[in-house]
Amino acid sequence: MKTPSSALREDLRDYVAHLQVHMALQFRNLVPPVSPQSQDGREQMLSQTQADLEKLISRQMLG
Repeated sequence: MKTPSSALREDLRDYVAHLQVHMALQFRNLVPPVSPQSQDGREQMLSQTQADLEKLISRQMLG
């Protein structure tokens, strides 16, 4: 049986995980699409940063 504090922690953890996914998806919508033919250094760095952020969030959700 779960104690009220452990149930609250679990609910809060689930809420934060969902919020992180929502924020990552919103961030993705704010970033303009980059075509592979016209990537300069800044666009490559932006794409890599976005991919790293998505990996980090997905790993936090699993942990």
